[in-house]
Amino acid sequence: MFLSLKPLTLAQLLLALCCQAPQVRTDADESVKVHFTPGDSPTTAIIDTLDNARESVHVQAYSFTSAPIAAALKRAHDRGLVVRVILDKSQKSERYSSATFLTRAGIPVWIDSRHAIAHNKVMIVDSAIVISGSFNFTQGAEKRNAENLLIISYGRIAKQYLANWEICKGHSEEIP
Repeated sequence: MFLSLKPLTLAQLLLALCCQAPQVRTDADESVKVHFTPGDSPTTAIIDTLDNARESVHVQAYSFTSAPIAAALKRAHDRGLVVRVILDKSQKSERYSSATFLTRAGIPVWIDSRHAIAHNKVMIVDSAIVISGSFNFTQGAEKRNAENLLIISYGRIAKQYLANWEICKGHSEEIP
């Protein structure tokens, strides 16, 4: 599936690439927020987005060891939101995976073993916002790595990500 966005001006693109956490406006209800590490705080941006979620959060993660992000997902679940998580098979045996915490909190977690690596780093919030980038949901990504994170408020893109999430869930195994 290919979706074309409205063209951005060179100034908007340069602003997005050169400044910390800029917000690029594309339309009244559409925006892109850009975060980089080190120096910026993608974890805080993710937590803020999760704490403001109203309906649902769908997660796909290769590596997920961030206790603050896991706690934000639990808070969303405790507020009655639909929270569902798909993790890479490495998280079944990872020493510090969030899989155990999330399943104990009552959040459904699936393991995607179909692919050599389920290398997604995606959250879909309220079927309207996509969080994605190179940023793994880990402390290392926040503090030591050179990473990027986009928070895209664009419903049509979010729906495409959600459709892909459902496809991946279909071939994944739920953790009991």
